[in-house]
Amino acid sequence: MTSSQTIPSWYKGKNIFITGGTGFVGICLIEKLLRVIPETGDIYLLMRPKKGKEISDRLEDIKKNLIFEKVLETRSPEQVFSKLKAIAGDVAQPNLGLSEADRKILTEKINVIFHSAATLDFAEGLRETVNVNLLGTRRVLELANQCRNLNAYIHVSSAYVNSYNLKAEEIIYPLKEDPEGVISLVEKMDDEKLEKMTPDLLGDHPNTYTFTKHMAEHEVKKSQTKFSCAIVRPSMIVGAWKEPIPGWTISKNGPQGFLMGASKGVVRRLPVGKELVYDYIPVDIVVNTLIAAGFHAGSTNAKEVEVYQCTSSTRNPFRWIAVDDKVNDYLHKYPLKSAVWYPHLKFLPSVTWFKISALFVHFLPAFILDTITRLVGGRPILMRLHRNVNSSLDRLEKFIFTEWEFPAEKTDKLHNWLSSADQQAFNLDISSLVWPDYFDYLTQGARRYLSNEKMSNISSARSKDTILRFLHFGLQVAIYALIWYLVACITGKSMKSASFIVPVAYILFSFL
Repeated sequence: MTSSQTIPSWYKGKNIFITGGTGFVGICLIEKLLRVIPETGDIYLLMRPKKGKEISDRLEDIKKNLIFEKVLETRSPEQVFSKLKAIAGDVAQPNLGLSEADRKILTEKINVIFHSAATLDFAEGLRETVNVNLLGTRRVLELANQCRNLNAYIHVSSAYVNSYNLKAEEIIYPLKEDPEGVISLVEKMDDEKLEKMTPDLLGDHPNTYTFTKHMAEHEVKKSQTKFSCAIVRPSMIVGAWKEPIPGWTISKNGPQGFLMGASKGVVRRLPVGKELVYDYIPVDIVVNTLIAAGFHAGSTNAKEVEVYQCTSSTRNPFRWIAVDDKVNDYLHKYPLKSAVWYPHLKFLPSVTWFKISALFVHFLPAFILDTITRLVGGRPILMRLHRNVNSSLDRLEKFIFTEWEFPAEKTDKLHNWLSSADQQAFNLDISSLVWPDYFDYLTQGARRYLSNEKMSNISSARSKDTILRFLHFGLQVAIYALIWYLVACITGKSMKSASFIVPVAYILFSFL
């Protein structure tokens, strides 16, 4: 059965409330709504003052994001942004930190809520994650319950909320801990005691993020009889596949962050299981799923919460082996003018192997370059960068070397339920995604949107890349020559007799 209504017609005139609108998913959602469904009602963004900026300033910052380049090609800024309304508040505050006047506006006007705000830090303590991810969701749901004309509530969760299962279906799994008990402990315990008790509370959960996001799903389930709800579970969200611009990203997490660091010549090793399936999903597919999920829940007046996994592991699995022999080609096809050294990225099969290699290819060069930077009056950052990477690996190792299966049958059914026009405009089907081609675009996106380099400087960047290549190979020759000379001196052999050390050193270094 196919929908008799279209997504744009259903959202027409509806006022929308978005939390997390300044984040990766949130800003992409805003752009899609403004570009493809221009006849929505007003779009209210929950925002908090940050770094000395008022919410009006932060709203202006959103408008300056390069994601809006495409829509601004055909419409004026006034036409595009007139419906965006900033609302002062914070999901971490009681009653969302809303003023009485703003709360009244929202409860009287809002028809659709997208709740995307969350703390994503895997190292965050339980107190903060409970407050933001669990209680923050409860506060948004309380607001939703007060809205007079709410048609749909869409909750952004994560496929990894059930990461204690190697295969997780599109259902809400039972909790092992009582949320009220956890909230009580967080309120009563001091930081030291709470930190000691956290591992026991987490159980099979790898971190406080998945633990509290799992609980948040149950908060949504409690509201399913009050209004139509949907939960969307993305896996690891990566740059855009098609919309609004292939490769667009503002996130430095995951592959786009690796490509950014590698293109600078700073990140040279990456611990991955090349044959494992990594569940990556482009951000534009996530946004399309959110919009379609809200449409389905609201238009069908759903009485039970609908769960959609926005994932690739069972629909179009990605393995790093698919780009192993191509990734360095991407880096030199789209080099950075700001590169500090010749890019070369190599995959290693374990975190331990990575840490050993990092001593030679990350920390030693970083120490030298930071020392030079300090001597010329600059701000050294490379040693700190690599220390942060190393410290995060222990938290991420489970996610790097574990293969999960996240079936997305309900998401596929949702796509098939849409009209043919909506399937084109709000595509949920990733079967035609070609991963090597996608990574070509992602490399370009990391260059443009993370490193802030336009294609207009590509010619000079490639010239610099050629120079760095000769310097890189020259340095390698010098290192092997120095090792050869030192071995000859130490052993008392002639240079000719000591020449065996060169191929030996080459073989040993090839493992790093």
